[in-house]
Amino acid sequence: MTTIRRLGAASALALLAALPALAQESTDPIRITLHDWTGHLITSRLMGSILEQDGYKVEYVQADYLAQFAGLETGDLHLAMEIWETTGREAMDAALATGNVQNLGPTGLDAIEEWWYPSYMEALCPGLPNWEALLSEDCAAAFATAETAPKGRYLGGPVTWGGFDEERVAALGLPFEVIHAGTDGALFAELESAIQRQAPILLWIYAPHWAPAKYEGNWVQFPQYTPECYTDPAWGLNPDLAHDCGKPFGEIWKVAWSGLETNWPGAHAAITAFNINNEEMGAMITAVDLEGATVEEVVADWMATNEDRWRAWITD
Repeated sequence: MTTIRRLGAASALALLAALPALAQESTDPIRITLHDWTGHLITSRLMGSILEQDGYKVEYVQADYLAQFAGLETGDLHLAMEIWETTGREAMDAALATGNVQNLGPTGLDAIEEWWYPSYMEALCPGLPNWEALLSEDCAAAFATAETAPKGRYLGGPVTWGGFDEERVAALGLPFEVIHAGTDGALFAELESAIQRQAPILLWIYAPHWAPAKYEGNWVQFPQYTPECYTDPAWGLNPDLAHDCGKPFGEIWKVAWSGLETNWPGAHAAITAFNINNEEMGAMITAVDLEGATVEEVVADWMATNEDRWRAWITD
């Protein structure tokens, strides 16, 4: 019995000695990127708040949407909460191929990013939402502004969003000029102004967002996206140029520095479990952009309303 007790005690001590090493996580802050649209600010602050509730330190870092991958690859940045299948897939795949970046799965949000117009423009550009209507000189003139006439104007998102709009215009031979809004706020301020005046506008709209729910309109229907459309010029209508198709639709992904899993395994599990839907996000974006709430206020309200849900993410 004495020998058994001694062996048991030794085993127990060895186990106890191993536990701190297994449970210990870095005390360094987890650096989460922030971008220039409301939905991303919300998802990032939500995840940060959840991690803080689990005892982690969090820092928020303003970062360029596509250029952030360099920081994720080096570990200078740790987490990006929204990489859109529609515009970020190519950059994400390149980062994943290095082995220094991980895809932690979908956020639960379904992404749409495409050219959009208010319904009243269909009377001025017959044939919409089919993209071929945009080939007409009369249709281009209907969307023209003083700075683009006789070409139509397409108001794109900030240049940092990517999206290949100039490439699409060239590949499909569209008589349009791409003008980029400086910020997310400027993009939607111009939309609101145009709709109030019933003025022509064709612009980048994304969902989840309040705009396509608030205003009656349609996304232009371009040739369906395939990966080959972006990589193989021979694919599609134009045998010489790529991007002769629409944008992809799909998931919005959570992407992290690979070292996050080893440095903060509990945080890695919580981020992987994080899941929210378009209806929830649309309501929060509406509260911020249209009703005057702050991002911090809507995040705090969601945290209070969904406590059982997020606590399961940090305890599973």
